[in-house]
Amino acid sequence: MSSTKPDLTTTAGRLHDLRNRLEEAQAPVGRDAIEKVHAAGQSTARERVEKLLDPGSFVETDALARHRVEAYKMDRTKPATDGVVTGYGLIDGRRVCVFSQDPTIFDGALGEVTAEKILKIYDLATKTGVPLVGIYDSAGPRMAEGIVAGAMQAKILRAATAASGLIPQIAVVAGPTSSLASISVPLADLAIMVDRATLHLVDPEIVTKVSGTEATAQSIGGAAVHAATTGLAQLTTSTDEDAVQLARDVIGFLPTNNRAASPVGENPQPGETDLDAFIPDDESAAYDVLDIIAAITDGDFLELGAAHADNIVTGFARVGGRAVGIVANQPSVLAGCLTNDAAIKAARFIRTCDAFNLPLVLLVDSPGFVPSIEEEKSGVITRAASLAYAFAEAQVGTITVVTRKAIGPSYTLMGAKDLGADLVFAWPTAQIALADAPTAAAALATDAETYAAENLNPYVATERGLVDAVIEPSTTRARILEGLRLLERKVVYPPAKKHGNIPL
Repeated sequence: MSSTKPDLTTTAGRLHDLRNRLEEAQAPVGRDAIEKVHAAGQSTARERVEKLLDPGSFVETDALARHRVEAYKMDRTKPATDGVVTGYGLIDGRRVCVFSQDPTIFDGALGEVTAEKILKIYDLATKTGVPLVGIYDSAGPRMAEGIVAGAMQAKILRAATAASGLIPQIAVVAGPTSSLASISVPLADLAIMVDRATLHLVDPEIVTKVSGTEATAQSIGGAAVHAATTGLAQLTTSTDEDAVQLARDVIGFLPTNNRAASPVGENPQPGETDLDAFIPDDESAAYDVLDIIAAITDGDFLELGAAHADNIVTGFARVGGRAVGIVANQPSVLAGCLTNDAAIKAARFIRTCDAFNLPLVLLVDSPGFVPSIEEEKSGVITRAASLAYAFAEAQVGTITVVTRKAIGPSYTLMGAKDLGADLVFAWPTAQIALADAPTAAAALATDAETYAAENLNPYVATERGLVDAVIEPSTTRARILEGLRLLERKVVYPPAKKHGNIPL
């Protein structure tokens, strides 16, 4: 910044003054703070935005905003931007809005002006119908601003709720995020965490004091915790650069808003797996459903929540360039059995896809739910109902492929025709029945082998119209592609109501 004081009585001087002010906003608390961030191997809030967006496309808003607080000696420090960088730009040529919290200014804590900036960018994103990427690195509400900071956080939560289902919201947790600031993250459609970042509601010292167990920010809210245990972090990565690249990848699968079409990909590269010979002859043998996904998609599958409830696989992919959501049982984990966590993971993903018009492709191979006391006590009935609700409510085109087992609840909840699937296909290896052979034989006082021979096949269900076609596995990709083309024309007129009441 120039040390020369501009002459504000002239146009040239006023331009000089503006440039000085904008230059100050590039490093509101000095270059030393930026160097400390770099020395720690991290990126600044502004650099995170610039790496997220196409080069040269960032347009900043409210760069010169400053807080208005005089109490607690706050009047002595009024840095430009007030702790958050906001604006809009392009990702692969498509417009997005963004905010990035700046921990070098009051630890990224939220004050009234900070919140006003975030609310303005929420308003801009919803009015223009473009995705919003929030980059989080905040200590929560600014203590010096008192309860007003809490009220402003409430306004942000309300804005995020209002935007939900209208525009895609992506949360990138790049640094320590705590207290009320943490609550915004689950309201996003998808969360990405950097490994060193933390996300927790209550201060670890308080947790330690009350619980009597030593707690740290990492132990209660590290990326590993939210990836594997809570499932909140659908994607994790080691660096800021990789985190914002993942955000770019996610945006590439999603439409700009709930009324827009998804971007179309190019250069499909499906896997070369021979699906006709893929299912093991031994019906109890495991296999990796990711191999099937690779064979039927364009080779660009982005798995979400891989470390959490890995008995169910969810993620984005393209088939013939068309973006889809994939939900698949994973026979290599718990034999594909469903669980409490798997049901809620799938339900949440189905609702995300439905909100943004992404067709769903379900791959089914599950003998049912895990029978355990822990699962029952954990509320598995409610979670099973949540999965049923999410699928039944979905208005997007849905295609189900039963590869092997669709037994009992797994048949009913995993894309059944009568739950709302538009097209249901089955491989010749499919077993579609109310129960497995031993269970059914005991209930019916018959021979298990006889029951299996008569019922554990795809043809009983096909004869009743519950399956549209039994297909050769090698034709699956072609069937899905043609189905997606047909379902582009699907129109649903939902009943007039505020909303349903999903089991939670």
